[in-house]
Amino acid sequence: SAPSSRSYARSSQVACAALAEAMSFPRIGLISDTHGLLRPQALVALEGCQVILHAGDVGDVSILEALSAIAPTHAVAGNCDDLPELPLELLHRMAGINILLRHGHLPTSPSTPSAQVVVTGHTHVPDFSRDAAGVLHLNPGSAGPRRFRLPVTLALLHLLPGGPEPELVELDVR
Repeated sequence: SAPSSRSYARSSQVACAALAEAMSFPRIGLISDTHGLLRPQALVALEGCQVILHAGDVGDVSILEALSAIAPTHAVAGNCDDLPELPLELLHRMAGINILLRHGHLPTSPSTPSAQVVVTGHTHVPDFSRDAAGVLHLNPGSAGPRRFRLPVTLALLHLLPGGPEPELVELDVR
């Protein structure tokens, strides 16, 4: 029988991750909506990342400190954050790729620079897609407290020669 598109997508992601690791291409950890809870499974999943981007609703500055022990960490403020030091938008450039990081609860500013990847949080729903212009839109989901029946996830972004490739990582949090 033919594999489902979901199993194909997962096996494709596993192959992509293995190739990226074997070839030592940059890997960016993407996390969002921790709401003050940093799970040990998230720390393990983010090991080996060259940088970590947190798309808001951090919850507590200690989350960013713990992530910074793994790799340089950058974050934006979410609608639940009381962290005035965090910007609402951040443009991060790595390996020639512009990555726009925002929480997603506010409209995009007209002065927002162009990006090849746009990372948002807020909805707690993990998802990625490319628009007509080829821009990758990625929501790593929520790595914090489970909301409704949504999975607990984060994402990895592999910066491969053919362009950025996302990998959603479901955290085992029974």
